[in-house]
Order: sequence, then structure tokens, then C-alpha cells
Amino acid sequence: MPGGASTPPSTVTVTVTRRALPGREAEMGAWIAAGQRLAAGFPGFLGAGHVRPGTDGDVWHMLYRFADPTSLRAWEGSEQRRWWLASALGLVQEEQVEQRTGIEGWFDEPRGRVVSTRGGAPPRWKQACVIWTAFFPTNLAAQAALTPFVGAWPLLPRVLVLTLLLTPVMTYLVLPFVTRRLQWWLEGRPAPWRRAGRSGRSSGT
Repeated sequence: MPGGASTPPSTVTVTVTRRALPGREAEMGAWIAAGQRLAAGFPGFLGAGHVRPGTDGDVWHMLYRFADPTSLRAWEGSEQRRWWLASALGLVQEEQVEQRTGIEGWFDEPRGRVVSTRGGAPPRWKQACVIWTAFFPTNLAAQAALTPFVGAWPLLPRVLVLTLLLTPVMTYLVLPFVTRRLQWWLEGRPAPWRRAGRSGRSSGT
């Protein structure tokens, strides 16, 4: 729209579930690291990581993030990525791929489908508000519960214990919950109770 603010490009998070063939776990780790190094050389790359549930599990969850869909397509269509994927023949089985945009891409559990927020990623100030909304009560509750036990500790070990406890709670429980509840606000849609009210008035006419 002329004179209006342009919509920022949507960051894209891709999660991939892959299964290592029996006895190839060491090669799997080296293969993942090689792919992350290749992706890091492309413009728009924002980071990557992987999780292996347990030391003896054969399922690996890989995640990488790009600044916008154009940057992601450049990586996914590159010769480097095709070579990297071809090098995994006889080593890896790909089972699930998912793309997400916005902050929920880092925190929600994979569901085996492509998910994107309408209109692109939410504004950064909205993302910051959601993170604060999740962090403030969680931190307050943790401080109230743990202060009787660690309140007399020096600052460094006290903060270390609190962050070690709060990080998984925030990542796996609180932030996904708050993000889902405020998804309508992040996407700029009317509040659910307003939509329900309008629906009720329409059905009554």
C-alpha cells in the first residue's frame, strides 16, 4: 500500500525427522554437521541444530532456519544440498518435513504438516510481548518457589540453577502454550470471543 509500512519477510523454520540406519549413528552425526556447515554459507541462514532422543535412539530431529522463503529456496535448490543429500544414501531415511514461520517455529512440536502464519511473521514487538508474557509469570513463580532454598546462595550459582530449570519449562511447556493462545493476536485476527459474539448475533437474526 502506498505510504504504508512494508511487511517484513517471514523467517522460515524447517524441521526434519530422519532415521539413521542401524550401526550408522556416528556417520549420521558427521553427516548432519556437514549439512549445517554447508547451509551456513548461504545468505539468510539464521541457525541450525539437531536433537537425538537418547544415546541409543535412531531418530534424529533436525532444524534449520532462514530469514525468508527466498533464502530457503536458494539453499534447498542448491547443488551443495543435492550433493549432501545424495551422500546419505544407505545411511539415512527421511520420515517427516515441516515448515513454520514466526516464533512458533522454534517451540512447537512437529505435526507433519506445513504451517504458516497469515500475512507473514508477526512484528518483532508482538513476538517480544508474547515472550515476556510467558517469561514473567514463569520466572515469578520460580523465584517464589525456590528463594527459600537458594536465596542465600551467591548470585552466579543462583542464576545458573534458575536458568537451568526455567529453560526447558519455557521451551517445551510455557512458550508453546502462550503462543497458541495468542496466535489470533500475533496474526492480526479478531479475538476468538469477538468472532463468537458476531456469530451468535448473526444466528439470532
